[in-house]
Amino acid sequence: RTTLAGEGLQHQDGHSHVLAQTVPNLVTYDPAYAYELAVIIQDGLRRMYTENESIFYYLTVMNENYPMPPMPDGVRDGILKGLYKFRDSERGDKGPRAHLLGSGAILNECIQAQQLLEHKYDVSADVWSVTSYKELRRDAIEAERWNLHHPGEPPRTPYITQCLEGADGVFVAASDYMKILPHSISRWVPGPLATLGTDGFGRSENREYLRDFFEVDARYIALAALQSLAASGRLGPEAAQKAMKELDIKPAKRDPVTS
Repeated sequence: RTTLAGEGLQHQDGHSHVLAQTVPNLVTYDPAYAYELAVIIQDGLRRMYTENESIFYYLTVMNENYPMPPMPDGVRDGILKGLYKFRDSERGDKGPRAHLLGSGAILNECIQAQQLLEHKYDVSADVWSVTSYKELRRDAIEAERWNLHHPGEPPRTPYITQCLEGADGVFVAASDYMKILPHSISRWVPGPLATLGTDGFGRSENREYLRDFFEVDARYIALAALQSLAASGRLGPEAAQKAMKELDIKPAKRDPVTS
């Protein structure tokens, strides 16, 4: 998949992972790094060719060149289930906290936003890799259905709830897809969830311009975290106002949905 947000109006794809929600036996992933892709493909071969499951896969693999980190310990199950913590805050438990959820190439923007928040605005930020919103939603819905049919037994807890249990602060989710995609898991997120996505038509431009145009780059991720912290009373509004000036974000910027 191109990470140039369409390379033109006719090729904009902010919706394919949204449409994939409508196909019951389609398993979808939006990995950021090579080790995620390797884990997914290996498990997909096992499920389709060894276990003979009646499923097929849609993987969005990027054409952007960026460094591939080594695989952290203990993340294999999280990759397959759709979510794992990629990087803890360097600040520990100091000050207000944000959780940055990134997918595909935009995970790198979350990592940059983490640095902005921690070094410029004294906000602790954890970075999470969301490899599959569909898998997270499917698991949560299955858990709720099981609970509905087994009222006398201990309830099952969705995987996303287990991951984020006790996570204090606000949540920002950013991807190369429409905002409705991360919205699909919002009911299971234990705090305010701000979503950033590529709603609208594509443009023939470079990645820096397009990520600014669609408001999914590190600056907007950091701003969304600061604004959410202010809205929840954890931070004053002056931090977001200061960030807009320092990060050169124009209040009168055109809305990408209608531009």
